Amino acid sequence: MSTAREIMTGGAECASENDTLADAARKMRELDVGSLPICGEDNRLKGVVTDRDIVVRCVADGGDPSRVKVSELAQGKPVTIGADDSVDEALRTMKQHGVRRLPVIDGHELVGMVSQADIARNLPEDQVGDLVEAISTGIGTP
Repeated sequence: MSTAREIMTGGAECASENDTLADAARKMRELDVGSLPICGEDNRLKGVVTDRDIVVRCVADGGDPSRVKVSELAQGKPVTIGADDSVDEALRTMKQHGVRRLPVIDGHELVGMVSQADIARNLPEDQVGDLVEAISTGIGTP
């Protein structure tokens, strides 16, 4: 059985909790990604910001992305997966929380991200279909 570490995209770059949403958006564009982990001054994961968060939770509400900090969008404890957890556990976690991406943690260190695409490349098609359906319909989201 594969582990999260074996299928993840390594070297995840963080947005600082003090970065603006505009800073995060530029970094997403440069990295060609749709989300960034948010790391604090202590280098610990504080949350995840997505391109959708920026649009829906800031721009659509009339906010100024050059003034709003990414930390303002970080809510609650981020959903993560351990680096040595199984791909099946990653799948269960994504379905349970309705997320498309999971930060991968080794101890307290962020070591990568597992995305829906990483899962799709490593699990049978029927399991991937279940994940897509669960996320799309909001099944399992708190």
